[in-house]
Amino acid sequence: MTTLSPSLSQNPAIQARTVQISSRSVVLRSTNIDTDQIIPARFLSTTERAGLGRFAFNDWRWISEGVPNPEFAFNRPENAGRQILLAGRNFGCGSSREHAPWALTDLGLKAVVSSEIADIFRGNSLKNGLLPVVLDEADVQTLMQRPDDELTIDVAARELRTPDGRIYTFPLDGFSQTCLLEGVDQLGYLLARAPDIARYEATHAR
Repeated sequence: MTTLSPSLSQNPAIQARTVQISSRSVVLRSTNIDTDQIIPARFLSTTERAGLGRFAFNDWRWISEGVPNPEFAFNRPENAGRQILLAGRNFGCGSSREHAPWALTDLGLKAVVSSEIADIFRGNSLKNGLLPVVLDEADVQTLMQRPDDELTIDVAARELRTPDGRIYTFPLDGFSQTCLLEGVDQLGYLLARAPDIARYEATHAR
């Protein structure tokens, strides 16, 4: 992972290149997990990303203030540090709050794998360095049976690979792929090409 100059992007979530993600997975089988379940509305008053991971899945993770629900996947010791979430169909539906991917990246996630990911959540995720991977439902269910497998997600190849040699391809548009590989958001992408833009403008000036 290579850190880019902050001048290339003002988004602290995207200052490292995402070339390959290798991790075991956390499984949330529930379908239709909406953005209010990912981070409840009462935690949206801040524009700071740091610390939002504490409130990710808040109403599922905590029985009461400071008392974790031991049955919830992200509270289980064996899932600590895992960077890939395997989620049920229609993940990220609901409101367009960008705090949802902020909370998930602050929680330590780098990719969400599901058979269906809501369009707005998907777009917000790509802008914030969280990779949405859409696979067939049967393939997601197969992966959920083996959460302790070390999965590898190759952004350049658009592939998810398993230890036993299975390869799943997933859709990723070229611009988003480039931003992930370069570690920039849209603004960072343009700023990195400022010299080329300036040369073009000088050449084509009236």
